Amino acid sequence: MKFIKGMDISMVKELEQYGASYRLNGKKEDLFAILKTCGTNNVRIRIWPDPYDENGNSYGGGGNDLETTIEIAERTVQSGMDFMLDFHYSDFWADPGKQFKPKAWESYGVKELEQAVYDFTLEMMHLYLENGVNITMVQVGNELSNGLLWPEGKVPNYDNITVFVNAGIRAVRKADEERLAGSIKGVCPQMEGLSKIPVMIHLDNGGNNALYREWFDNFTKRGEDFELIGLSYYPFWHGSLQMLNDNMNDIAKRYGKDLIVAEVSMGYTMDDYKDYEKLADEERKGYATKPALVEKIEYPMTVQGQYDFMEDFLNRISHIDDGKGKGFFYWEPAWIPVPGSGWATPASLKYIQDPGPCGNEWANQALFDYEGNALPTLKLIRDFKA
Repeated sequence: MKFIKGMDISMVKELEQYGASYRLNGKKEDLFAILKTCGTNNVRIRIWPDPYDENGNSYGGGGNDLETTIEIAERTVQSGMDFMLDFHYSDFWADPGKQFKPKAWESYGVKELEQAVYDFTLEMMHLYLENGVNITMVQVGNELSNGLLWPEGKVPNYDNITVFVNAGIRAVRKADEERLAGSIKGVCPQMEGLSKIPVMIHLDNGGNNALYREWFDNFTKRGEDFELIGLSYYPFWHGSLQMLNDNMNDIAKRYGKDLIVAEVSMGYTMDDYKDYEKLADEERKGYATKPALVEKIEYPMTVQGQYDFMEDFLNRISHIDDGKGKGFFYWEPAWIPVPGSGWATPASLKYIQDPGPCGNEWANQALFDYEGNALPTLKLIRDFKA
């Protein structure tokens, strides 16, 4: 497997709809072209089954339904990059703090949920492949540290967690068998040399070795085989780079899987961006990186600090024992502050039972400044040799 220099740009369609634009060396260009020029070789996109309320109001956060993600995937392939599909198995954000069932599945028990995961995964795989999307990796569930499809699949119920994850893996394998047999029409020619679409299982808190040991010890006793362990690593939440490094080395040996940091970011400023969002203070989420968190980070929240962090990060993950470190995906590098684009809407706050507010809490983590100009870290990524 080539070293992945990946980007999760699931917000891109929403951002562009609200007026976001991007520049490299002062010249306005298509975001996909900029990322390709700067060394990106893989794009990760999340999919939500039904990110709308009963009146058709969007949940926001990119609105990543099938139509939206297919469009992003097609642009990815047209730009010469590979594609990773990230199944959330929720109608909105799925992470350690929330794993709500899709609305259509709310009344389902374990057996029905197992079948629903299988059917949905297989249907989506068919549709992406038939549309010529170069799927080179599939993530079954998102940040599964506390399970998925709550309450049935919540930790410590690893039996049910495994049932649900296994269903997703089996569906990916079925679609792959059909692809290789030639029974799916429209498959991207670039996939002809791919003998198997690798499956990733993804947890958060990449510096927490105890979490990874407990979760994967339980899963590997019960679960289907898979190829990749994905980790989220945000330095303001997940400990030091040394902790990430130590965890990756340990789990590489313990489970024998290739490792990818499926989500990472680092801030480049603590300057406020409220004038860009054009929201009242009570309507804004504000920074994910609160000042108290910034104090715990080994690098300053500056343009140079972001660059230095990513340089050290890249050097570490590319030197994991036995060559098991296979790359990264930077999370939402293009989520600059534009009016109208936020992590949630009133409709989605109701679905996830969150008091809000909405707004953009990620803009200072991007790889573009608030005006859309590419930051030096993008050139670092371009020039990095694993």
